[in-house]
Amino acid sequence: MIRAVARWILAIALGAIGVLHFTGTRGFRVVVPDWATKVSRLDKDAIVLASGAAEIALAAGLIALPRERRRLGVATAGFFVAVFPGNVHQWLTKRSTPGLDTDGRRFGRLFLQPLLVAWALWATREEPRPVLRSGRR
Repeated sequence: MIRAVARWILAIALGAIGVLHFTGTRGFRVVVPDWATKVSRLDKDAIVLASGAAEIALAAGLIALPRERRRLGVATAGFFVAVFPGNVHQWLTKRSTPGLDTDGRRFGRLFLQPLLVAWALWATREEPRPVLRSGRR
Protein backbone atom coordinates (compact mmCIF):
# COMPACT_ATOMS: atom_id res chain seq x y z
CA MET A 1 0.00 0.00 0.00
CA ILE A 2 2.81 2.44 0.88
CA ARG A 3 4.55 1.71 -2.42
CA ALA A 4 1.33 2.37 -4.30
CA VAL A 5 0.92 5.77 -2.63
CA ALA A 6 4.58 6.59 -3.32
CA ARG A 7 4.12 5.55 -6.96
CA TRP A 8 1.04 7.79 -7.34
CA ILE A 9 2.84 10.75 -5.76
CA LEU A 10 5.78 10.18 -8.09
CA ALA A 11 3.48 9.95 -11.11
CA ILE A 12 1.55 13.09 -10.19
CA ALA A 13 4.78 15.03 -9.59
CA LEU A 14 6.27 13.84 -12.89
CA GLY A 15 3.11 14.74 -14.76
CA ALA A 16 2.91 18.20 -13.20
CA ILE A 17 6.55 18.98 -13.92
CA GLY A 18 6.11 17.62 -17.44
CA VAL A 19 3.21 20.00 -18.06
CA LEU A 20 5.33 22.88 -16.74
CA HIS A 21 7.89 22.05 -19.43
CA PHE A 22 5.24 22.94 -22.00
CA THR A 23 3.86 26.03 -20.28
CA GLY A 24 7.17 27.48 -19.09
CA THR A 25 9.59 26.30 -21.76
CA ARG A 26 11.77 29.40 -21.61
CA GLY A 27 12.31 28.99 -17.87
CA PHE A 28 13.69 25.47 -18.25
CA ARG A 29 16.08 26.37 -21.08
CA VAL A 30 18.68 27.58 -18.55
CA VAL A 31 19.02 24.03 -17.24
CA VAL A 32 20.02 22.59 -20.63
CA PRO A 33 23.82 22.55 -21.05
CA ASP A 34 25.13 23.87 -24.36
CA TRP A 35 26.80 20.53 -25.13
CA ALA A 36 23.38 18.82 -25.03
CA THR A 37 22.30 20.75 -28.13
CA LYS A 38 25.39 19.58 -29.98
CA VAL A 39 25.00 15.95 -28.93
CA SER A 40 21.26 15.79 -29.62
CA ARG A 41 21.23 18.17 -32.59
CA LEU A 42 18.15 19.77 -31.06
CA ASP A 43 17.73 23.30 -29.80
CA LYS A 44 17.12 23.95 -26.11
CA ASP A 45 13.38 24.44 -26.55
CA ALA A 46 13.07 21.06 -28.27
CA ILE A 47 15.06 19.38 -25.49
CA VAL A 48 12.82 20.97 -22.85
CA LEU A 49 9.69 19.86 -24.69
CA ALA A 50 11.06 16.34 -25.22
CA SER A 51 11.93 15.98 -21.54
CA GLY A 52 8.47 17.26 -20.59
CA ALA A 53 6.85 14.75 -22.92
CA ALA A 54 8.99 11.99 -21.41
CA GLU A 55 7.91 12.98 -17.90
CA ILE A 56 4.23 12.97 -18.88
CA ALA A 57 4.60 9.60 -20.61
CA LEU A 58 6.37 8.09 -17.61
CA ALA A 59 3.71 9.48 -15.28
CA ALA A 60 0.90 8.07 -17.40
CA GLY A 61 2.62 4.71 -17.62
CA LEU A 62 3.18 4.50 -13.88
CA ILE A 63 -0.56 4.93 -13.40
CA ALA A 64 -2.05 3.12 -16.40
CA LEU A 65 0.29 0.18 -17.01
CA PRO A 66 0.55 -1.89 -13.83
CA ARG A 67 2.04 -4.89 -15.64
CA GLU A 68 4.92 -2.71 -16.83
CA ARG A 69 5.45 -1.10 -13.44
CA ARG A 70 8.97 -2.46 -12.90
CA ARG A 71 10.20 -1.50 -16.37
CA LEU A 72 8.68 1.95 -15.99
CA GLY A 73 10.43 2.32 -12.63
CA VAL A 74 13.77 1.54 -14.26
CA ALA A 75 12.96 3.93 -17.13
CA THR A 76 11.99 6.66 -14.66
CA ALA A 77 15.20 6.13 -12.69
CA GLY A 78 17.13 6.28 -15.97
CA PHE A 79 15.39 9.51 -16.86
CA PHE A 80 16.42 11.03 -13.53
CA VAL A 81 20.02 9.98 -14.20
CA ALA A 82 19.86 11.40 -17.74
CA VAL A 83 18.72 14.85 -16.61
CA PHE A 84 21.23 15.08 -13.76
CA PRO A 85 23.84 16.89 -15.92
CA GLY A 86 21.27 19.66 -16.36
CA ASN A 87 21.01 20.02 -12.58
CA VAL A 88 24.81 20.23 -12.33
CA HIS A 89 24.88 22.77 -15.16
CA GLN A 90 22.27 24.89 -13.43
CA TRP A 91 24.26 24.87 -10.19
CA LEU A 92 27.60 25.64 -11.89
CA THR A 93 26.18 28.47 -13.99
CA LYS A 94 24.13 29.87 -11.08
CA ARG A 95 21.01 30.12 -13.24
CA SER A 96 17.65 30.29 -11.51
CA THR A 97 14.38 28.55 -12.18
CA PRO A 98 11.25 28.76 -10.03
CA GLY A 99 12.09 27.38 -6.60
CA LEU A 100 15.79 27.07 -7.42
CA ASP A 101 16.82 30.69 -7.11
CA THR A 102 19.75 30.50 -4.67
CA ASP A 103 23.09 28.71 -4.76
CA GLY A 104 22.04 26.67 -1.73
CA ARG A 105 18.82 25.48 -3.34
CA ARG A 106 20.53 24.65 -6.61
CA PHE A 107 23.22 22.72 -4.72
CA GLY A 108 20.64 20.95 -2.57
CA ARG A 109 18.80 19.88 -5.73
CA LEU A 110 21.84 17.81 -6.68
CA PHE A 111 21.25 15.60 -3.64
CA LEU A 112 17.58 15.19 -4.46
CA GLN A 113 18.34 13.41 -7.72
CA PRO A 114 19.74 10.19 -6.18
CA LEU A 115 16.72 10.12 -3.88
CA LEU A 116 14.41 10.37 -6.90
CA VAL A 117 16.25 7.47 -8.55
CA ALA A 118 15.86 5.36 -5.40
CA TRP A 119 12.20 6.41 -5.05
CA ALA A 120 11.40 5.38 -8.63
CA LEU A 121 13.04 1.98 -8.16
CA TRP A 122 11.55 1.32 -4.72
CA ALA A 123 8.01 2.48 -5.55
CA THR A 124 7.81 0.21 -8.58
CA ARG A 125 9.16 -2.95 -6.94
CA GLU A 126 6.69 -5.70 -6.40
CA GLU A 127 5.09 -5.76 -2.99
CA PRO A 128 6.35 -8.64 -0.87
CA ARG A 129 3.73 -11.32 -0.57
CA PRO A 130 2.73 -12.33 2.94
CA VAL A 131 3.83 -15.76 4.02
CA LEU A 132 0.83 -17.88 4.86
CA ARG A 133 1.37 -20.21 7.74
CA SER A 134 -0.61 -23.33 8.08
CA GLY A 135 -1.27 -24.76 11.48
CA ARG A 136 0.62 -27.94 10.54
CA ARG A 137 3.95 -29.02 11.97
